[in-house]
Amino acid sequence: MKIVKEKNKIIVEGCEDFNVVQTLNCGQIFRYVIDGEKADVYSLDKHATLITNKNKVEIITNDTDYFYNFFDFNCNYSKIKQELKKDDFLSSAVDFGYGIRILNNDCYEMLISFIISANNNIGRIKKSIEYLCSHFGKNCGDYFAFPTLKELKHATVEDYTKAGLGYRSPQMYETVQKLTEQDITALKAMPAEHRFKFLTSLKGVGEKVANCVLLFGLGVKNVFPVDTWINKVYNALTNTNTTNRAFITKELTNRYGALSGYAQQYFFYYFRDNKIK
Repeated sequence: MKIVKEKNKIIVEGCEDFNVVQTLNCGQIFRYVIDGEKADVYSLDKHATLITNKNKVEIITNDTDYFYNFFDFNCNYSKIKQELKKDDFLSSAVDFGYGIRILNNDCYEMLISFIISANNNIGRIKKSIEYLCSHFGKNCGDYFAFPTLKELKHATVEDYTKAGLGYRSPQMYETVQKLTEQDITALKAMPAEHRFKFLTSLKGVGEKVANCVLLFGLGVKNVFPVDTWINKVYNALTNTNTTNRAFITKELTNRYGALSGYAQQYFFYYFRDNKIK
């Protein structure tokens, strides 16, 4: 895969390790719009337009450095897929989601987004996030930025309710207020076990949400978020019928080790899109 970074554009040719739709639709980001071969992606106050033409993708943006890192273009996914395909059970999932890349999202944006995502569907999640952006984020012209913590701390429980957060509203309010007292960027310097403990101490953050924040917002790859689809993956893998997600998380992390996060994405996309029971 050849990647060229220009002033206002990133050109990706030979996209055997990058598919825009697969990457955006595998549950790791909510601020995007796909319209045929064109996609718009938003992160913090930044925006990129991606245009796919056969085996070539052009990423048009005013911040090429940010989106080069965002799409993880420094990582060799061919080697990762080659290693994961040694696992017979995972091989078909890797082939199916060949173009998935794990995005380097902002930790704070991921935390807020995944609290909203708990027991929710994609349509409602996107609407809730867009409400918060349009009511509290900076107006960037054609779109609104994700609200900073300084901006969002002024939101009330009622504001979150209007955003469609339902029972999550008081949880979100309490968590945002707590984050104003402790800098979330300090998570990057914490030992792994302290990060998880801090995240799960926040209202609305269980084990799955914490692991999603670690994986998609902090680049921690040896975690395995478990949702309904991954629960099905484990039961199919072991021919069991367990619902103990803490146990499943531990077992799958032990199985895939440092590549757990990548395995999780391939499994999730494959099982969900093929509706495997």
